[in-house]
Amino acid sequence: MLLLALGNGSYRRAGAVPATPACMDDDQPTPQQTAGPFFLLHSPQRASLLEPGINGTKIVLIGRVLSTECRAVPGALLDFWQANDTGEYDLEGFRLRGHQFADSEGRYRLQTIVPGLYPGRTRHFHVTVQSPNGPILTTQLYFPAEQRNARDFLFDRRLLMTIADHGEQKAARFDFVLTFDKRRST
Repeated sequence: MLLLALGNGSYRRAGAVPATPACMDDDQPTPQQTAGPFFLLHSPQRASLLEPGINGTKIVLIGRVLSTECRAVPGALLDFWQANDTGEYDLEGFRLRGHQFADSEGRYRLQTIVPGLYPGRTRHFHVTVQSPNGPILTTQLYFPAEQRNARDFLFDRRLLMTIADHGEQKAARFDFVLTFDKRRST
Protein backbone atom coordinates (compact mmCIF):
# COMPACT_ATOMS: atom_id res chain seq x y z
CA MET A 1 0.00 0.00 0.00
CA LEU A 2 2.76 2.47 0.89
CA LEU A 3 4.67 1.59 -2.20
CA LEU A 4 1.70 2.52 -4.31
CA ALA A 5 2.06 6.04 -2.92
CA LEU A 6 5.36 6.28 -4.74
CA GLY A 7 3.66 5.45 -8.03
CA ASN A 8 5.99 2.55 -8.69
CA GLY A 9 4.13 -0.43 -10.11
CA SER A 10 6.98 -2.82 -9.28
CA TYR A 11 6.06 -2.50 -5.60
CA ARG A 12 2.43 -3.58 -5.96
CA ARG A 13 2.95 -7.04 -4.51
CA ALA A 14 0.90 -7.80 -1.44
CA GLY A 15 2.66 -7.63 1.89
CA ALA A 16 5.60 -5.54 0.67
CA VAL A 17 5.05 -3.01 3.44
CA PRO A 18 3.08 -3.59 6.63
CA ALA A 19 -0.22 -1.71 6.65
CA THR A 20 -1.43 0.40 9.53
CA PRO A 21 -3.74 -1.47 11.89
CA ALA A 22 -7.19 -2.18 10.49
CA CYS A 23 -9.97 0.11 11.60
CA MET A 24 -12.23 -1.53 14.16
CA ASP A 25 -15.66 -0.38 15.23
CA ASP A 26 -15.30 2.02 18.14
CA ASP A 27 -11.68 2.83 17.20
CA GLN A 28 -9.89 5.27 19.50
CA PRO A 29 -9.69 8.86 18.22
CA THR A 30 -6.35 10.27 17.15
CA PRO A 31 -4.69 11.95 20.17
CA GLN A 32 -4.70 15.73 20.33
CA GLN A 33 -1.37 17.60 20.59
CA THR A 34 -0.23 21.19 20.63
CA ALA A 35 -0.03 23.21 17.42
CA GLY A 36 3.23 24.73 18.60
CA PRO A 37 4.21 28.34 17.96
CA PHE A 38 4.54 28.10 14.16
CA PHE A 39 0.98 27.65 12.83
CA LEU A 40 -0.10 30.25 10.25
CA LEU A 41 -3.66 30.81 9.03
CA HIS A 42 -4.61 30.78 5.34
CA SER A 43 -2.14 28.23 3.98
CA PRO A 44 -2.49 27.56 0.25
CA GLN A 45 -4.54 24.60 -0.95
CA ARG A 46 -2.12 22.04 -2.37
CA ALA A 47 -1.23 18.36 -2.18
CA SER A 48 2.48 18.95 -2.70
CA LEU A 49 4.67 21.11 -0.49
CA LEU A 50 7.59 20.63 -2.88
CA GLU A 51 8.75 23.73 -4.70
CA PRO A 52 12.03 25.13 -6.07
CA GLY A 53 14.65 25.61 -3.36
CA ILE A 54 13.22 22.96 -1.03
CA ASN A 55 15.98 20.49 -0.20
CA GLY A 56 15.75 17.19 1.62
CA THR A 57 14.60 13.60 1.34
CA LYS A 58 11.26 13.40 -0.41
CA ILE A 59 8.39 11.63 1.31
CA VAL A 60 4.81 10.88 0.30
CA LEU A 61 2.35 10.70 3.18
CA ILE A 62 -0.95 8.93 2.52
CA GLY A 63 -3.84 7.85 4.66
CA ARG A 64 -7.51 8.24 5.40
CA VAL A 65 -9.68 10.31 7.66
CA LEU A 66 -12.14 8.03 9.47
CA SER A 67 -14.76 8.26 12.18
CA THR A 68 -14.58 6.15 15.34
CA GLU A 69 -17.14 3.92 13.59
CA CYS A 70 -14.63 3.36 10.72
CA ARG A 71 -16.58 5.43 8.24
CA ALA A 72 -14.74 7.62 5.76
CA VAL A 73 -14.94 11.36 6.38
CA PRO A 74 -15.19 12.87 2.89
CA GLY A 75 -14.25 16.52 2.56
CA ALA A 76 -12.24 16.61 5.79
CA LEU A 77 -9.83 19.54 5.85
CA LEU A 78 -6.18 18.63 6.52
CA ASP A 79 -3.71 21.49 7.12
CA PHE A 80 -0.01 20.52 7.26
CA TRP A 81 3.07 22.50 8.29
CA GLN A 82 6.63 21.49 9.08
CA ALA A 83 10.27 22.48 9.45
CA ASN A 84 12.62 22.38 6.47
CA ASP A 85 15.55 19.94 6.24
CA THR A 86 17.66 22.12 8.56
CA GLY A 87 14.93 22.35 11.22
CA GLU A 88 13.68 25.86 10.41
CA TYR A 89 10.07 26.97 9.87
CA ASP A 90 9.06 29.60 7.31
CA LEU A 91 7.39 32.31 9.40
CA GLU A 92 7.03 34.86 6.62
CA GLY A 93 5.43 32.79 3.88
CA PHE A 94 4.00 29.37 3.20
CA ARG A 95 6.99 27.18 2.36
CA LEU A 96 6.29 23.64 3.60
CA ARG A 97 2.73 24.61 4.50
CA GLY A 98 -0.52 23.74 2.81
CA HIS A 99 -4.00 22.36 3.17
CA GLN A 100 -6.11 19.89 1.24
CA PHE A 101 -9.44 18.10 1.47
CA ALA A 102 -9.95 14.36 1.80
CA ASP A 103 -11.63 12.75 -1.21
CA SER A 104 -14.99 10.95 -1.21
CA GLU A 105 -13.40 7.94 0.50
CA GLY A 106 -11.62 10.01 3.15
CA ARG A 107 -8.22 9.62 1.47
CA TYR A 108 -5.44 12.18 1.39
CA ARG A 109 -1.97 12.26 -0.20
CA LEU A 110 0.80 14.77 0.62
CA GLN A 111 4.16 15.16 -1.11
CA THR A 112 6.81 16.86 0.98
CA ILE A 113 10.24 16.31 2.54
CA VAL A 114 11.39 14.69 5.76
CA PRO A 115 11.57 17.54 8.29
CA GLY A 116 14.88 18.40 9.92
CA LEU A 117 15.70 18.33 13.60
CA TYR A 118 15.83 21.34 15.88
CA PRO A 119 16.70 21.71 19.58
CA GLY A 120 14.42 19.77 21.90
CA ARG A 121 12.28 18.10 19.23
CA THR A 122 12.28 14.91 17.20
CA ARG A 123 11.22 14.81 13.53
CA HIS A 124 7.51 15.51 13.13
CA PHE A 125 4.75 16.91 10.95
CA HIS A 126 2.11 19.24 12.35
CA VAL A 127 -1.46 18.78 11.16
CA THR A 128 -4.96 19.94 11.89
CA VAL A 129 -7.85 17.78 10.71
CA GLN A 130 -11.45 18.92 10.64
CA SER A 131 -14.55 17.17 9.39
CA PRO A 132 -16.99 19.45 7.55
CA ASN A 133 -18.49 21.70 10.26
CA GLY A 134 -16.82 19.60 12.97
CA PRO A 135 -14.31 20.31 15.73
CA ILE A 136 -10.63 20.73 14.87
CA LEU A 137 -8.14 18.02 15.79
CA THR A 138 -4.63 19.46 16.18
CA THR A 139 -1.88 16.87 16.38
CA GLN A 140 1.63 15.87 15.27
CA LEU A 141 2.90 12.82 13.39
CA TYR A 142 6.19 11.14 14.29
CA PHE A 143 8.81 9.01 12.55
CA PRO A 144 9.63 5.57 13.97
CA ALA A 145 13.18 4.63 15.02
CA GLU A 146 14.25 8.23 15.66
CA GLN A 147 16.72 8.48 18.55
CA ARG A 148 15.18 11.76 19.68
CA ASN A 149 11.71 10.21 20.15
CA ALA A 150 12.69 9.04 23.64
CA ARG A 151 13.77 12.55 24.70
CA ASP A 152 10.97 14.59 23.11
CA PHE A 153 8.46 15.52 25.83
CA LEU A 154 5.61 15.70 23.27
CA PHE A 155 6.32 12.38 21.53
CA ASP A 156 3.39 9.94 21.58
CA ARG A 157 3.89 6.50 20.04
CA ARG A 158 0.20 6.40 19.04
CA LEU A 159 1.11 9.09 16.50
CA LEU A 160 3.85 7.09 14.75
CA MET A 161 3.57 6.86 10.99
CA THR A 162 4.27 3.62 9.14
CA ILE A 163 7.33 4.32 6.96
CA ALA A 164 8.83 2.58 3.93
CA ASP A 165 12.31 3.74 2.91
CA HIS A 166 13.26 3.60 -0.76
CA GLY A 167 16.53 5.52 -0.77
CA GLU A 168 15.92 8.94 -2.27
CA GLN A 169 12.21 8.84 -1.46
CA LYS A 170 10.20 7.54 1.46
CA ALA A 171 6.55 6.61 1.80
CA ALA A 172 4.53 7.10 4.98
CA ARG A 173 1.01 6.25 6.11
CA PHE A 174 -1.22 7.50 8.88
CA ASP A 175 -5.00 7.22 9.30
CA PHE A 176 -6.70 9.89 11.38
CA VAL A 177 -9.70 8.89 13.49
CA LEU A 178 -12.10 11.68 14.44
CA THR A 179 -14.73 11.82 17.15
CA PHE A 180 -18.16 13.06 16.15
CA ASP A 181 -21.09 14.38 18.09
CA LYS A 182 -23.61 11.53 17.70
CA ARG A 183 -26.24 14.07 16.62
CA ARG A 184 -24.16 14.90 13.53
CA SER A 185 -23.88 12.57 10.57
CA THR A 186 -20.52 11.42 9.31
